[in-house]
Amino acid sequence: MAHLTVSVEYGLHCLLWLVDAGDTPLSSRDLAELQGISPSFVAKIFPKLEKAGIVVACEGVRGGYRLACPPEQISVLRVVDAIEGEKPLFDCQEVRSRCALFEDKPPQWATSGTCGIHGVMLKAEKAMRDELATHSLASIAAGFSHKIPETFVVEVRDWTQLRAENRKPGRRPKTPEPPP
Repeated sequence: MAHLTVSVEYGLHCLLWLVDAGDTPLSSRDLAELQGISPSFVAKIFPKLEKAGIVVACEGVRGGYRLACPPEQISVLRVVDAIEGEKPLFDCQEVRSRCALFEDKPPQWATSGTCGIHGVMLKAEKAMRDELATHSLASIAAGFSHKIPETFVVEVRDWTQLRAENRKPGRRPKTPEPPP
């Protein structure tokens, strides 16, 4: 879990819209455009989420993605690991063994056990992972539900539904405006 990139933020925001969508699949393009982010960038995130069993792809003209399991079962840590991989927060370079006074043979006392700096970083990473594991998509969505007016949720559902209908073959496309 090295530096958390913007992919995690984009991925979490997209997943929160899927929480609200329930069993209705949403396309990665619609999720990106809804939020004003790059569709191609979002399209790179979803295969990772699918591989991790967080989302499932739904085929067809009105297809897209939906959550693979209830949002209570999807921790933020699981999303981070799916998108970023399980990389360590700190990559110890064993600097302690390279002291010029040791020449090419560091003494046992200098290299035995875990490096003190690495030990601190391991504790920090564990604390961060533990904290991320305590939060689920459902708990984050519950916090947003107190903030977002119900009318906005309806507008988003109408917008995504219109987008999906416009993808039907032979349908004359309408241009929906993103919700305010």
